[in-house]
Amino acid sequence: MRHSRICGLAAAILPVLITAPAQAADKPSDAQIAHIAYTAGDLDIKAAELALQKSKTESVRAFADDMVRDHKAVNDQALALVKKLNVAPEDNDTSKGLVKQADEKRAELATLSGPAFDKAYVDNEVAYHKTVNEALKATLIPSASNSELKSLLETGLRIFQGHEQHAEHLASTIH
Repeated sequence: MRHSRICGLAAAILPVLITAPAQAADKPSDAQIAHIAYTAGDLDIKAAELALQKSKTESVRAFADDMVRDHKAVNDQALALVKKLNVAPEDNDTSKGLVKQADEKRAELATLSGPAFDKAYVDNEVAYHKTVNEALKATLIPSASNSELKSLLETGLRIFQGHEQHAEHLASTIH
């Protein structure tokens, strides 16, 4: 049952990440891409902070610490880049959809505790990173015009692929 909810979440988020920019225009602008990427990182930070509040499991807490540290570092680099380029991140349907989905998922996670929370949080992290990584590969990186933004997204993708693998490993240890 939980697996189907997680897959459902991934199925709901992926179209938001990939098709919403395409519907707004042929491809998202660099300002939209910057906002989508920052928003995705910020949402994962919020999920990790919830895990740090609720989980008592050392491995889950360590993973959540990693998520906070890594996503804040990438978001700090993204903010520095948009400031350097004098670009204002542009809110868009994709970032709004991400926020809506993540808020709903965090509300669901907040009702859980103990092993049920740990399992749902880690399963969500697997699905979320799969979805974000696919959006980076398929839409955001190919659509980025600025070489520095593209490079930052590529670096983020490598980091987030590691997160996905870590989350998958952690999921295999939580019952």
